[in-house]
Amino acid sequence: MSFRQLAVMSCVAAAVITVASAGGADRAEDRQPPIAMVETVMITPGSFRHPQPGEFLRDGHPAAAPQALAKIPHPFEIMKYQVSSTAYGRCVEALGCGPADAAKGGDRPVTGVSHIDAEAYAAWYSDVTGDTWRLPTDLEWAFAASERFRGDIEAGEADPSNPAQRWLALYRAESELDRRPDPEARAPGSFGTNSKGVADIAGNVWEWTSTCYANATLSTDGEGVDSVVENCGVHVVEGFHRTYMSNFIRDGKSGGCAVGTPPDNLGFRLVRQEPGLGRVVLRFLGIS
Repeated sequence: MSFRQLAVMSCVAAAVITVASAGGADRAEDRQPPIAMVETVMITPGSFRHPQPGEFLRDGHPAAAPQALAKIPHPFEIMKYQVSSTAYGRCVEALGCGPADAAKGGDRPVTGVSHIDAEAYAAWYSDVTGDTWRLPTDLEWAFAASERFRGDIEAGEADPSNPAQRWLALYRAESELDRRPDPEARAPGSFGTNSKGVADIAGNVWEWTSTCYANATLSTDGEGVDSVVENCGVHVVEGFHRTYMSNFIRDGKSGGCAVGTPPDNLGFRLVRQEPGLGRVVLRFLGIS
C-alpha cells in the first residue's frame, strides 16, 4: 500500500472516529447492526467450461446449450448458507419484504419466495448492513457450486423434428439422475459443503439468480450465436439442475419450469459487493 493510500485511510478513519464519538458513549447501542452479519465464503478467480443458460434453436429446432470458457476475473463473496426464515422474517416485520408462502421461522432456509421477494430482501439487507448485496449471476452460482453444478437437462441425440421423441429423451435423462421428492427444508449444513466451502448448494432448496432467461438462435454449424432475445420476466433458478421460473412464482411445483420435475423449494443466497474504502476503514476499526 502506498503512502498516499495510507494517508487517505487515516483521514477517513479520523473522520469516522469524530462522528462516532460525537454521539456519546451512551448511544453505543444505536450503532449496533439491526441484524447479525451472515457467514460468507470468498470465491477466488478462475475459469471453467460453462453451458450457457437459456433455450437454443438451430435451424428452427431445439439444440443443446453451447459451452463457453467462462472466466471469473475477480474474487467474490457469497453467503455460505441460504437466507434463513428468521432473517427473511425480519425484513417482513420491517415492511421491506412480502411474507413468504412457506415461512416457518428458525434457521432453516426461507422457502416459498419469488424472484421479486429475493430482490426486495437484497435491497433491505443492503440498507440495514450498509453493504451492497445482490443475487448471484448464473455464472457466479455455477462457479461457486463447482462440482455440484449440473446445468440444464439435455435430451442428447434425438430427432429434432419429433417433439415427442425429444420429450421422451429428456424424461430418460432426468430419470437417470434418480432425483426423489424432498419437500421439507432442512437445517443449515444438512447437505454438507462443496469443495469451495459453500454449504447446501444444489440441495433441496433451489436458488434464484439475477440472470434473465434467453432465447437464442445458433448458427448453422452450432458454433456461434446469431441472435439472443432476453426475457427478464423469467429468471434462471439453480439447484439439482438448472431451470427457469417466472419472477412472481413462489412455489416451483405450480409451474414455470422449462424442463424437468419442478423444484422442491425456492429460496436464495446473496453475493456481497466489494466494500468501498470507508467501509474497509470501519471494519478495520471494529466499528462495523
